[in-house]
Amino acid sequence: MNKTTTTDEYLVDKVDVKYLVKHNLLSSGSQASIYCKRAKGVFKELNTKPYVIELDEREDGSKIQDALSEIVGRRTVPQVFINGKHLGGSDDTVEAYQSGELAKLLGIDSSRKTDL
Repeated sequence: MNKTTTTDEYLVDKVDVKYLVKHNLLSSGSQASIYCKRAKGVFKELNTKPYVIELDEREDGSKIQDALSEIVGRRTVPQVFINGKHLGGSDDTVEAYQSGELAKLLGIDSSRKTDL
């Protein structure tokens, strides 16, 4: 009997993906990726540090990416989660930053934001 694995049950080499996405998480691929750098830059501008998973630096990175893609429906990086909510990729993160929505989700003052 085949059991379907749901994202609620998805464990990847002792990394509980469901647990990870409940927090401020940025999954990243190539550190040279302009998209990953942009997303990381947004958090730096807001002086906050998400938990970053560098998928290309982990032996289980591909498995984690598979699990995340089941949750969000795409394999691209970065993918950003804020307090359990999938924010999106780089463009979505920059847009949320510029509109003030990201700071609101993080519960911080966005009056010091700059344009990226």
